[in-house]
Parts: sequence; C-alpha cells; structure tokens
Amino acid sequence: MPSPRRRVLTGIALLLAIVAGLDSAPAAETLTKEEAAAALRRAVGFFRDEVSVQGGYVWRYSADLSRREGEGKADATTAWVQPPGTPSVGEALLAAYETCGEPLCLEAARQTARALVLGQLRSGGWDYRIEFDPRQRARIAYRVNGGSRNARNVTTFDDETSQSALRFLIRIDEVLEFKDDSIHEAALFGLDAVLKAQYPNGGWPQRYSEFPNPDEYPVKPAQFPESWSRTYPKADYRDYYTLNDQLIPDMLTVLFEAERVYGDRKYRAAAEKAGDFLILAQLPEPQPAWAQQYDREMQPAWARRFEPPAVTGGESQGALRTLLQLYRVTGNRKYLEPVPRALAYLRRSELENGRLARFYELKTNRPLFLTTNYELTYSRDDLPTHYGFIVESKVDQIEAEYQKLLATPPEKLNPPPRKRRFRKSAGLTERARSIIKALDERGAWVETGQLRTEKSDAAEPIISTSTFIRNSAVLSQFLAAE
Repeated sequence: MPSPRRRVLTGIALLLAIVAGLDSAPAAETLTKEEAAAALRRAVGFFRDEVSVQGGYVWRYSADLSRREGEGKADATTAWVQPPGTPSVGEALLAAYETCGEPLCLEAARQTARALVLGQLRSGGWDYRIEFDPRQRARIAYRVNGGSRNARNVTTFDDETSQSALRFLIRIDEVLEFKDDSIHEAALFGLDAVLKAQYPNGGWPQRYSEFPNPDEYPVKPAQFPESWSRTYPKADYRDYYTLNDQLIPDMLTVLFEAERVYGDRKYRAAAEKAGDFLILAQLPEPQPAWAQQYDREMQPAWARRFEPPAVTGGESQGALRTLLQLYRVTGNRKYLEPVPRALAYLRRSELENGRLARFYELKTNRPLFLTTNYELTYSRDDLPTHYGFIVESKVDQIEAEYQKLLATPPEKLNPPPRKRRFRKSAGLTERARSIIKALDERGAWVETGQLRTEKSDAAEPIISTSTFIRNSAVLSQFLAAE
C-alpha cells in the first residue's frame, strides 16, 4: 500500500497534469464590442431595408419574406400597429439607441415613426393596420394621402393599438428634441384626440370614429342590471365604457408620459379623471369589483360572444393596479378607498386551485364559463381554447403593494426613475454570442415556427418581430455593459 507521502506526491502530479492540460487547451471564445456592434447593425439594416414596408412591420414573416401576418394576413404593402407590430419595433430600436448609442438604430426608429405618421387617422388614432398601397389608402381616412370624408375613420384603443403608437411617437419626439415637425405634430394631434374621446365620467370607448356628445353620456355609478340576456345579443359594444384588455392602464401610461415630456398638466388631469371613472365603475356589494365593459347606464354588458355581462377576475386586478399607480403618482388617497373591498372580494372568489375565473355571474358570484358552442355554463369541461376563462390570481402581490404604499411616506411615493445600467457578465456575454451565431448571412434571425393565419399546422422557417425585439435588446445591453 503506498505511503501517505507517496499518495500526496501522486495527487500533486495529477493536479499539475490537469493544470498543464488546461493551459494547453484553446482559450474560451471571446466576444468584442466591435463584433456585437457589427451584428446589431446587420440585424437592424436587414429589418429596415428588407423586412419593413416604409418603416412599418407586421408580426411574423416566412423566411423568404413572401408571406406575412399580424393578427390576420398582411400584404406586402401592409404594416401592423397592434403590438408586437410597428410601434413595438420602433420602441425597440429607440431603446437600443438610448442604451448603446448606435446611430443606425435612431435612423431606423425615425423611419418607423414616420410610417406611423402615415397611418394616423383623421379621428386622431390608429386602426390595427396601415395600408401603403394608394388604392387601399383611398378607402381609409388617413390624415396624409387618405380617402374622402366617407372613408373608414375608426380609431381603436383595443389591444393597446393607438396607445402603443402614441407612446412611441411621444418618446422619439423627445429624443429628436421636437425637431421633426411631422412626428411632433402627429404626437400632439393624437394626444388631443385622446382627451376629446374621453367620456364625461373619465372612461374611454373601445374604438370610435366621432368624439362623444357629453349630453348622451350621463355620469353615474355602476349598478347591476335588473336582468340580462343569457344569449349573445350581437350588440354594438364599441362605444361602451371599456376596461377590457387593460385599455385604461395603457392609456394612463401614455398620459403620464405626455405630461413628463411636454410638461402640460392637462394630461395628468385626464389620467386622474380616468381614476375617477374606476371609482365609479366599482360595482356595489356583494361583488365590489369591475366588469370588462359597461353600457351608458353603467351596467355590465355583453361585448363579443364570449364576453358576457359579468364581474371579471382579470380586468379587476388591472383596475386595482391602476388605482395603486394613481395613488403613487398623485398621493391622493381617494384612489385607495376601493382597494380593500375589492381585494377581499377577489380573495373569497378564488377557485379551489388558487386562480380566478375570468367571469363571475352577476349577483350569484358563480364562476361563469362558455362552451365551444358559446353557450353560457357553470362547467369547465368544454371551454374554447382561444380565450382565457381562468386567470392567475395576483391578489397577494396586489395586497402587498397596497400595504407597502400605506407604509410609504408621501414624499417617497414616486421617486424619479434611475437610469438603467448593465454589467458585463458571463451570462450576458453568452446570450449575445449565441444571438450573433444565430444571424444568417442576410442579418436575419430565422427560427422554426408557424404563420398562424396559414391553414397548415406544419412548422416552417419564419422571422419573428418579437425575436428581433428581444435580440436587439440583448446586443445593445452588451454594448452598453460596464
């Protein structure tokens, strides 16, 4: 048996051999900022020059760019506004410029902003898509080279469509120091339309073509209807007071950004008025939460065939977060008054799995669902798959935020934002390296996926706008990392 001294000497020899082997192995692959900057320019250049139509984008493309889609199919002369479309790409380009200072990113972002200027309607906002073909433009009431007085002129706040366009225009207007007249004027025109479209009670419609007549929309608190149809009535819900799809939180983001950039208190006043609407829209006991939409009598009402009059577990949580945000910004405690009742209601309404139903029946509070034939039911056995009828409960997080705000001194409620800084780490470097390796010779990130508007379920090579947004952020962060 070897002596202890011999075993030690053998171990040292083995260790020296390992170290020698490591020393002789090739060094780990490095990534320079020059390589990352070149990759970012290739990707941005490809997206701007080959993918976009006059600076506008859709959601997904076939790898050869012959087919494209947003929420629906798109032509080669169509851009999509609804996220993650044109404004989302514009914000990503602007963020990349602000993060790492690459001039090409700002140039591409400005081009995208000008595409949105061409897509702005005379009603002040944007529809889901922008058409650049002159024949198509003649049918739509665009402010620039649009159709006649009878052309389609419907601004939509659904799915953050007009809000995302307006938010991006405000931010790039600031970066450009308000020197691009077309962008500056479009941003202010859009903001003016948001104020004119706001109802007297502080709410907004889902979409509109004309501004509301205040006399037709009396201010009153929410109430339960005496009765309601259990079959879809095919009503026109576009002018209803709308909370669905986080319309109001998205609008407040725009208004507070507008106040910050332009220094005009009228934008904050509109945001506070929206908070007053949320207070009015809270339903009475025994269901002190919110509906997705309300008719002119401030009663929950049908929208689409899978959105019945009901108390909603989803949008109610969004309403609570919005009220907390309003208190954080304004310090006005009236925005906190509805919170405890709503939290208690949502907590006692949680399902056995700790989640929330999207819909609760009015007055009975029974979880309400729809079948695949869109018939109301209390059963979860035959749910449509395109819509979330059960949502995550964030009640604990919202209550924790509420308690934290109660304990925060008023002067510390809304500290100024800190400039984000990035640290060069092995993880960030590896992500940037793998992103660069995935670029093809054109400067495209091609991945396996599906064009969802195609009839085939087969996977194919595609180019995704969302992937471009994520990857350009990583590269710009690597370039800015210290």
